[in-house]
Amino acid sequence: MWKALDVAAWKEQRRADLAGVREAVAGIVDAVQKDGDEALYALTKKFDHIDLEDLAVAPEEFEAAYDEVDDALVDALADAEANIRRFHELQRNRSLWLEEVEPGVVLGVKTTPLDRVGAYVPGGRASYPSTALMTTVPAQVAGVAEVCVCSPPPIHPLTLVALDLAGVDECYRIGGAQAIAAMALGTESIDPVQKIVGPGNVFVTAAKMMLRDHAEIDFPAGPSEIGVLADESADPAFVAADVLAQAEHDPHAGCVLVTTDSSLPERVGAEIKRQLKTAERREIIEAALENSGYVVAADFDEAVEAMDGIAPEHLSIQVADPMAALNAVHHAGSIFVGPYTAVAFGDYASGTNHVLPTAGYARTYSGLDIHHFCKTSSVQMLSKEGAEALGDIVESLAAAEGLHAHANSVRLRRQRRD
Repeated sequence: MWKALDVAAWKEQRRADLAGVREAVAGIVDAVQKDGDEALYALTKKFDHIDLEDLAVAPEEFEAAYDEVDDALVDALADAEANIRRFHELQRNRSLWLEEVEPGVVLGVKTTPLDRVGAYVPGGRASYPSTALMTTVPAQVAGVAEVCVCSPPPIHPLTLVALDLAGVDECYRIGGAQAIAAMALGTESIDPVQKIVGPGNVFVTAAKMMLRDHAEIDFPAGPSEIGVLADESADPAFVAADVLAQAEHDPHAGCVLVTTDSSLPERVGAEIKRQLKTAERREIIEAALENSGYVVAADFDEAVEAMDGIAPEHLSIQVADPMAALNAVHHAGSIFVGPYTAVAFGDYASGTNHVLPTAGYARTYSGLDIHHFCKTSSVQMLSKEGAEALGDIVESLAAAEGLHAHANSVRLRRQRRD
């Protein structure tokens, strides 16, 4: 299970999984587009083996969920919600800023929240109330008016409590590619959204990519990943624990250790075997470990280059000089610095967002934050003085491009006598 990896082959395999499900996903999308709610009921019966009576979760179901969740867990969710809200409030932009860049020329940016977004909260093998918080709290902090949530049935009471704590009251019992299609295209029961966020399996991710003409997405967010950048100072027990923590998410999760210490992989492998003996989700972990392994680099620069090539969803830095490594790496979804910063802290309670790009997409995408829920408009205000200051530039360039009406629209203003 624990083996040396070829980084290029590993990356190719992570993305190849999406290609393998596109035909099936296209059929699901077509069914939802054609038959709406009827398709959602039929597909839920087919894939989840559940005969739904209603797609929507009723308000009283949110209330009843509290009776099924231990008070201590409710308190833990409330604390996590507060930390997530606090971190994302730090990201707020000014709703409008204006700056006079030269006399008579005022420029700025107006930031506006989206009207309606969709959040996908995975279910199935486990409940993910933390993802319910991560996808909905930033949207609310950004000022989104309507947040539509879809999650596979049966939705765990913990997830319903998390959604209630976040202030979301529109939730549907739909999973998989059909949920993405419903939010993007709309059905009789579900109004279409402007953007869809949240992680999922390869079917969910493929559907998100396929439906971008109908609804923007955050980024491809598939099975979980971790990259550990380590040297001889790393504690193999800590490294192994982080590998197992990500591996237990999903059989398709991937874990990669990149190290300059040639003896570390063997010691980590021994720790994985030891800790695996008592792991409760052993079957899932063992499957994920087939997608996992290590790379031994000749030096620090080569290790950083290899890790940047992987561009992992989660990057754990466990080296003697962690700040040097933090400054050196360029591509990672979320970065965990130092031996005591377990990735699990970011998964639940630190306040940073755990919805992150996978399969190397961290090279081009950022993790979920409030900016995913806003759009910006540039603003310009010119006085007569400003029009005069820029007039010659615009008239000259417009004439050179043959756009004479552009030039005239400026010339008329310059000639006007107030």
